[in-house]
Amino acid sequence: MRFSQKPIVILAASLVLPPVGLILLWLRQGTSVFRKILGSLAILMVGVAHLFLFYGLHMELSGGSRPLFSFQGGERQYRQLEAHRAASQAAAPALVEPAPPAPSASSQAVPVSAPATGSTYWADFLGPGRLGHYDQKPILTDWPTGGLHQVWKQPVGGGYASFTVANGLAFTIEQRRGNEVVAAYDVRTGRERWTNSWKARFEEVLGGNGPRATPVWDDGRVYALGAEGELRCLEAASGRLVWNKNILADNGAANIHWGMSASPLVVDGKVIVTPGGAHGNSVVAYDKLSGKRVWGSLDDHAAYASPMLATVSGRRQLLVITAKRAVGLAVEDGGLLWEYPWVTQQGINAAQPIAVAADRVYLSSGYGHGATVLELTPRGEGFQTRVVWSNHRMSNKFNSAVLYEGYLYGLDEGILACVDVESGERKWKGGRYGYGQLLLASGHLVVLTEEGDVVLVRATPEKLQEVARFNALQGKTWNIPAISDGLLLVRNEVEMAAFRIAAD
Repeated sequence: MRFSQKPIVILAASLVLPPVGLILLWLRQGTSVFRKILGSLAILMVGVAHLFLFYGLHMELSGGSRPLFSFQGGERQYRQLEAHRAASQAAAPALVEPAPPAPSASSQAVPVSAPATGSTYWADFLGPGRLGHYDQKPILTDWPTGGLHQVWKQPVGGGYASFTVANGLAFTIEQRRGNEVVAAYDVRTGRERWTNSWKARFEEVLGGNGPRATPVWDDGRVYALGAEGELRCLEAASGRLVWNKNILADNGAANIHWGMSASPLVVDGKVIVTPGGAHGNSVVAYDKLSGKRVWGSLDDHAAYASPMLATVSGRRQLLVITAKRAVGLAVEDGGLLWEYPWVTQQGINAAQPIAVAADRVYLSSGYGHGATVLELTPRGEGFQTRVVWSNHRMSNKFNSAVLYEGYLYGLDEGILACVDVESGERKWKGGRYGYGQLLLASGHLVVLTEEGDVVLVRATPEKLQEVARFNALQGKTWNIPAISDGLLLVRNEVEMAAFRIAAD
């Protein structure tokens, strides 16, 4: 028997270099085809293990539980991120504006060349009013063949948060090894300006790892919430810690299955969060300057949608979706103004409620739940609710819809759809964009697909009209895009990018 045909040689080759072992197996004489097939399967399994262990193959699930494979994420991603940040700092010019000393080792200032400048237009989650509308300036609707002009692109830590933008800085929260990290980036260059981090690592097999809630900016401060409940108020210019507390521990609440996901809402000097504790600790308001508790309300478990501020039926109020109902709460003291049962599988209410008329609110959830429009009528100190329409023609799983000229546009379980907000009638459905996200701008939908493509679609009830498309990111993309000062910001678990979308 030749040396290359000895079983021990084939076994050793298969363990070290599976393709070689596979070739040697099939060259071996005297072995039946059946045994060669069984051996090939075993070698292929070893080969797959090699891809995961040594080459960075990464597997995760899409929003429809379809397995997605890539060579991104994990240890390889952390090394790339750390190398990029180190190179960026080494190449930075001398520090011009000194950063104030950090009170703890968790804050780190990074050398910059000049102060960043810009508006505070997109300072909140989903933009002004949390509506997902960009109206600051017209966007380009005739895109070049290769897509929008890329301003910068670079690695980013894990997680599903979006960006908020204020005074030329883009804020997000990331997973970097065993830490959750709030980071500020210069919008013009993508250069990291500061970070603030703490020990935390939320892991979930189906949904994925890392923080979920988008930080928000208000009056020179950033409010960030980690997936395990750490709430921090940071100085926006430096990342310096102002105050912090864990909203789960502070309110006797257990974390929910997919992690804390609701962005804090800053209103009337208060920070509204949804820890989901019992005995009046479900929805809680803290003083935005000191972190002192102001009020608590409800006994419900938390869901995943972020609290909203809206004026409905003449009353300024908080719209909140818990694990079992939709409610309206008084901004002043959290008093219950109205409620409507809204129970979804495992409490997965993740899409934002929308005030769609002076006295109406739109609700939607996935997992077979569907959508409803409620009418609120004053009664006593609160409101009574009436269902205007309810159907399964728009099921927003964890992708919020937008309202434009009387029509709702959203991803109905991964497929783009248009629904008449008055009647609930579906006008069209098409465009399989997966469990991505979308915004409204200049009469168009800017869709960031689950595969990382950016797609421009006309917001019209006539039919689906896709105008342009290009690939922006690699890998599973669930993060909501942001648009500020003419720049489109996108990110996913492994990379982030900025594109020029302004028409001028």
